[in-house]
Amino acid sequence: MQIYNADLYWINDFFDGIILALIYYHMKLNMPTGLLVLLITIFPAMASADIVNDLTLYLKTGNSKEISNHFSSTVELIILSEEDVYSKAQAEIILKDFLFKHKPLTAKVVHRLDSNPNYRFAVFELETENGNFRTTISLKDVAGSFLITEIRIEFNK
Repeated sequence: MQIYNADLYWINDFFDGIILALIYYHMKLNMPTGLLVLLITIFPAMASADIVNDLTLYLKTGNSKEISNHFSSTVELIILSEEDVYSKAQAEIILKDFLFKHKPLTAKVVHRLDSNPNYRFAVFELETENGNFRTTISLKDVAGSFLITEIRIEFNK
C-alpha cells in the first residue's frame, strides 16, 4: 500500500480523533485509566511507524534537522554533481544548504522497496521553487531503527 502526503494528514487527524474519543469515553463510561493510557500510547506510534512516510513529510517541509535525526554515523551524499561520504553533522549541513537553495513545494513517493526487513529504499519526486528533483534514500536497519546511509538528489528528467 502506498500512502501519499494528503493521506498522511488524514491519518494524523484520524488518530487525533480516536484519541479524543477515547478520552471522552473514559470520562463518560469510567474506562479503566490503564487501558486509556495504553491506547493513547499505541495510536500515535501506529501513525508514524513508517519511516518513508515521515521522510516524505520532512522533504516536503524542507526539514533537514528531522531528516538528519535518521542519519547513520556516516552518510553518502550525491547531490547534483557533488559526491562524497560525510559525517552525520556534515551531511546535515549540506542537506540543509540544498533545501535552503531549493525550497520544496511538494514531495511524493514514486517508488518504495520495503520487502527486505533490514533495508528500505524510496524514490521521491521533489518539486522545488528551482525545479524538480528525483531523490532516492537508502536506509539500513541498525539495532531496530532504520538509518539513512545514502541520499541521492538529481535533476528529474
